[in-house]
Amino acid sequence: MVLYDHFLAAEGSVLGHLGVRLFFVLSGFLITRLLLEARSAIQYEPVNALKSFYLRRALRIFPPYFAVLGFVWLVDLEGARGNLKWHALYLSNFWYALRDEWTPWVLCHTWSLSIEEQFYVAWPLVILFAPRRFIAPICIAVVTFSLAYRFYWPLTGTPSLARDLLPPASMDALVAGALLAVHRSRTDVWPQWIRLSWVPLTGAAVIFLWLKSAAMPPALEWLAWIGRELSPLAPFVLLVGCCSSGLRGAFGRLLELPLIVAIGRVSYGIYLFHPIVLSLIVKAQPWIPVNVSEQGPSRFVVGTTATLMVASISWLAFERPLNQLKRYFPYVRSGSSARLPSSTKRSEAGGQEYDASAYGRSYANRGISDEHAS
Repeated sequence: MVLYDHFLAAEGSVLGHLGVRLFFVLSGFLITRLLLEARSAIQYEPVNALKSFYLRRALRIFPPYFAVLGFVWLVDLEGARGNLKWHALYLSNFWYALRDEWTPWVLCHTWSLSIEEQFYVAWPLVILFAPRRFIAPICIAVVTFSLAYRFYWPLTGTPSLARDLLPPASMDALVAGALLAVHRSRTDVWPQWIRLSWVPLTGAAVIFLWLKSAAMPPALEWLAWIGRELSPLAPFVLLVGCCSSGLRGAFGRLLELPLIVAIGRVSYGIYLFHPIVLSLIVKAQPWIPVNVSEQGPSRFVVGTTATLMVASISWLAFERPLNQLKRYFPYVRSGSSARLPSSTKRSEAGGQEYDASAYGRSYANRGISDEHAS
């Protein structure tokens, strides 16, 4: 969705933003599930789990991210050298919010990575140290605060980038995914309100997205913006929950194809590198026989192909060897076992056995599997 938005779509598309919102739900779910599984181990040590979380995240996220910043600094790509300290400190969202413009554009996608990192700093403290009975109420309180934040912005008058880039604007999606993980730690049964609401909310999301290009008075435009942000949340939660349980049928088989799994494995690199690739192919336009200087099919094909190549090379030669070091930082120390059921479930989509507590990887030998590795 992001590549479509940045390489192909006409101005005004919201698919890329929706893709990021979906990723936030997925990220909140996976991170919270890993931390809750760590808490379920008999020899759970919160300080060790917290240290391991931060070290594993650093191994996965920092090397390619700072390699990109180093390359941008070295060649001063799109004149971005002067503000790299904001991006190096994972404050990109504040940089763009304060300036209220996407300059430099080549690093504008790092706003979402900054949101993620800010979430990573605070959220493990909640999940690992708060009394377990308080976690769900905390999630609900954070989502409620985020929703209230959205209704504040119509009072400010003119829309600005800050309304979408400050952390409260994304906490609803991240913590909605976390709330799904908390619910799934208790039962696989969907709440009644999810079962009843996802169809009308999906319909509402389609309507609000369709209205994006329609001319409306300011009050209705604010209402449409709030609707576009909020109405997809429940459908996204349902999608993430269904995928985590295993999808049946043709769609499930499609998502388990080796090519799709490989794309998922390098997805962080795809997102991280694609604006850099776009800048470089535009500069190389004289040597490219098709038009990549403007949005369109040629840019989409060339840009996506080049991005996939760069992301794959980065994964094989750089990211994967570093990622393997995470085995030295298990969430639960060797010799512990889990309180969670040890029975195995069968994936409905792929027919593979996995352990209910950690998809078949023992806590004792490997630590909890890092579902968010890619």
